[in-house]
Amino acid sequence: MEVSIKKTDKKDFFQTENLTREAFWNVYKPGCDEHLILNKIRKSKSYIPELDLVAIKENQIIGHIISTKARVIDTVNMEHEVLCVGPISVLPEFQKRGVGTKLLNYSITEAENLGYTAMILFGNPDYYHRFGFRNAKENEITTKDFKNFEPFMALELQLNSLKNVSGRFFEDNAFFANQDELPEFEKKFPYRKKLKTKTQLKGK
Repeated sequence: MEVSIKKTDKKDFFQTENLTREAFWNVYKPGCDEHLILNKIRKSKSYIPELDLVAIKENQIIGHIISTKARVIDTVNMEHEVLCVGPISVLPEFQKRGVGTKLLNYSITEAENLGYTAMILFGNPDYYHRFGFRNAKENEITTKDFKNFEPFMALELQLNSLKNVSGRFFEDNAFFANQDELPEFEKKFPYRKKLKTKTQLKGK
């Protein structure tokens, strides 16, 4: 499928938030909050306009990816800047057709060219291993709660760029959206019914 990738224009911010809502609605819980997280990310100090990207097919935005500044803090409180990847969103009718792959490959190349050292994300290992992501434990990086698990992965963007980096990973506070804000934020979007689904049970 022919898809082009470009930087997100500000006029398309709401459209990408709605796209994100469509992609995540009822997947991990009834409704979702990833679109609110995206909105807050763009207002944060971690926002990187060059890594706010959309996938376009025939003038329609069908996918979106964003990466933001994050930190790994080591045992002597030294901060190492890395990137936090996500949310990554593709409209349901275009999923499993390579759009997410094109977005992530483009994003990785852009991040490399911008000189960033590494990307860290939470996701499906079977999917992200194909891009070179590995359990962050291999780099002695844990979550901020000192945890490691297969879906917590890191990717070096430069040769041995994580060789001397270890510690706890901290993403922007925008990822911990205040759920009290969600009902008011939801009023901007078309009504959708919240449901319990099999994908939610699978994630437990």
